[in-house]
Amino acid sequence: MKLPFTTDQFLDVFGSYNLTVWPAQFILLVLAVISIYLAVNKTKNSDKIISAMLTFHWFWMGIVYHFTFFTVINPLAYFFAGLFVLQGFLFFFFGIARDELNFKYVNNIKGITAIILFLYALIFYPLLGYALGHYYPNTPTFGLPCPTTIFTFGLLLLLNGRLNKVLFIIPVLWALIGFTAALKLGILQDIGLLVSAVITLTVVIYTARTEQTL
Repeated sequence: MKLPFTTDQFLDVFGSYNLTVWPAQFILLVLAVISIYLAVNKTKNSDKIISAMLTFHWFWMGIVYHFTFFTVINPLAYFFAGLFVLQGFLFFFFGIARDELNFKYVNNIKGITAIILFLYALIFYPLLGYALGHYYPNTPTFGLPCPTTIFTFGLLLLLNGRLNKVLFIIPVLWALIGFTAALKLGILQDIGLLVSAVITLTVVIYTARTEQTL
């Protein structure tokens, strides 16, 4: 399917977004690091705080990026905005309203995989983009859909207890959409988005089956 915009138009949206919202990118990055810290160093309210930060990130991507900026070149961005806001509500509903989400780092395959995804989303994603010739401000920064979805997969891997499958649907769907766009637009660092989704689902399914056999 042909995209309704060019690569230059797509990168210009990043440029407009980055220049307009600065220094929000830094704040979003700090919130992500705090989320990781709270998953490793549990406190009484850490689960709700992490859920609140995920809620905020997904609302931000839906309302600020998709609805405010991406709709300028892509009518489908209205649909994407709805999906991202819905994901934010899911984190709010299950993590804050019902207090059912338990984030905890454990030094096992899920925890190690989560660390790899965190490192890619926060450090190697922007470095790879720079190496590929995508320079600020016309480049995806943290707080935009693809790197933030990869980060979200990392936090989902740190969930303990009963598996909430609903929370995986929209991130996985976006991984498929983002990967397709990555190939057509040359944003090759977004290939890691689909890879992170496949790895996350594989690890989650493997560990769930292993726990059932114990």
